[in-house]
Parts: sequence; C-alpha cells; structure tokens
Amino acid sequence: MYRFEAVIMVNNDVFHINEQEIMEYYGYGGAYGKFKLRCKFIKTWLLHGLAYSTPLSNFAISMQRSRGVKIGKNCHISPYVLIDLLYPQLVTIEDNVTVGSNTSIFAHANPTTNLFLKRNGYPRKVEPVNIKTGAVLFPGCIITAGVTIGKNALVSAGSVVFEDVPDCCVVIGNPARIVKKIDV
Repeated sequence: MYRFEAVIMVNNDVFHINEQEIMEYYGYGGAYGKFKLRCKFIKTWLLHGLAYSTPLSNFAISMQRSRGVKIGKNCHISPYVLIDLLYPQLVTIEDNVTVGSNTSIFAHANPTTNLFLKRNGYPRKVEPVNIKTGAVLFPGCIITAGVTIGKNALVSAGSVVFEDVPDCCVVIGNPARIVKKIDV
C-alpha cells in the first residue's frame, strides 16, 4: 500500500469516528440520522453566517437564538463572534452581557484528525459554557468548553479562558488569570 492511500484510510476513519461521536450525542443513527445531522448543521451554519457578519446586534442575537444559543435580555453581540457551530444549545449568555468582535465561544474541544491523541487521554470534550449577567468579553477572547464567566466579570481583550472566572473579577492573558477584584 502506498503512503498516500494509508493517509486517506486514516482520514476516512477519523471522519467516521467524529461523525459517530456527534450522532451519538444527538441520539441519531443510521442513514436517516446522518441526513438529519447534516440538515441540522446546514441550518446552524447558515444562521451563524448571517449572525457572524451583521453589524446589527439584535439581528445577530436573533440568529444565534434560532441556532439554539440561550441569550438573555439587553445583550450586545458585536460582529465576527463565533459561537460553537456543533453544540450551540450548550452556550448560555445571561442578561446584560457584552461580547466583543472576534470572540470565540466553544462548547467542545476535539482533536479531530489525530487518532493517537483521541485514544490517549484527549477525547472529545463537550461541556456547557455559561456567561453570567453583566459579564463583558472584550474583543478577541476565547472561551473554552466547560467554563463559567461570573457575574459582572471582565475578560480582557485577547484572553484565553480555560477555567471558571469568579464574579466581579478582571481576567487577562493566556491562560487568563485574575488581576483584579471589582469592589461591590
């Protein structure tokens, strides 16, 4: 077997494994399940595309809600915000939250093409993300799966958040660390 053929076989195997993991999560099976999954993703990607590029915050929020993202009242979502494409229903944004441009919020992590990592301690991680009332995510933040951003917390521009952020704190950096407590 040529090396090129071996690479194709591994890639097809990885694609199949990833597709099966997602189908199991949504409770789909068989050919009809694959069809339903693909239709679901076409819908979510189209809605995300509309939300991603609009300068109109209310329209972006409406499109994200249609995808399944839970968003409270009086929120602002800037253009170019990426909210998980596979598991949007796991993202909750409470009231009075501001999300700056080029922010990414992920409810999953997955080494999609590396079977070695996938089988040796780094499997698909799917966990909810909660952004509490009054939080502000400045432009360029990355929020990872399983994180809760506390009430009235500030996440500095370009910060990467791997752990929960307590209420009334300012975090900065990669990885994000607390630099200040906001007096209440």
